[in-house]
Amino acid sequence: MSSLTAWMDKKLYPAFGDNWDDTLFRKRIEKYLLQGRGNKQILDLGAGAGIIKQMNFKGYAARVCGVDPDPRVVDNPYLDEGKIGMGEAIPYPDENFDLVFAVNVLEHLEQPAEVFREVWRVLKPGGLFLAKTPNKWHYMPLISSLTPHGFHQWFNKKRGRESVDTFPTRYRANSPADIRRLAKATGFEVLTTDLIEGRPEYMRLSILTYIPGWLYEKLVNYVPGFGCFRILLVCELRKISNAKNDS
Repeated sequence: MSSLTAWMDKKLYPAFGDNWDDTLFRKRIEKYLLQGRGNKQILDLGAGAGIIKQMNFKGYAARVCGVDPDPRVVDNPYLDEGKIGMGEAIPYPDENFDLVFAVNVLEHLEQPAEVFREVWRVLKPGGLFLAKTPNKWHYMPLISSLTPHGFHQWFNKKRGRESVDTFPTRYRANSPADIRRLAKATGFEVLTTDLIEGRPEYMRLSILTYIPGWLYEKLVNYVPGFGCFRILLVCELRKISNAKNDS
């Protein structure tokens, strides 16, 4: 990042630090964990190797488990237990968790309905499913849908993410309408589906990209009718205790 980009960060977005979206999502999770005074059983779905420090909830919950197809999950330092597995077949028993959360996972799902059903299964009645994912109607997911995976790896490496941590995207559960449809089909009550636009992370490569990103942020945050094009989708779902899951 150039000194000019850093100056623009300070002038235009003084309240935004690195991984501001993960910090925002962490606060959502903490709100529920603190209500339980540390006695919650939680699952990080797509926990990976533990590269997002904001997703370290040790000490906030009675037990922190994680599932990911990446073998590095077993050594994730943020987990009490990491298991290799897929969201379509979560390797835990029924009604095991008070809270399941997923960070940048929904955009990669081949069969999101199957994953939602599995999350419903492992949640206790009244349990919560929280997810953070890109909104598919933002320009970056639209560009991503039209470009090869190799380009995504190259671009994310420019932004400081290793190629091994960039995974193929499908965007089949990445709009408020998608979330509502999947929730209805799998026995969840939708509590929130918030769309948020903050500092233009994908456009902070240079001054030439930063300015259009800043203008876009103003457009979607302040012009009526454009809010549906914000980047960040955060949803909060509750397992309906008397619902019939069709799986």
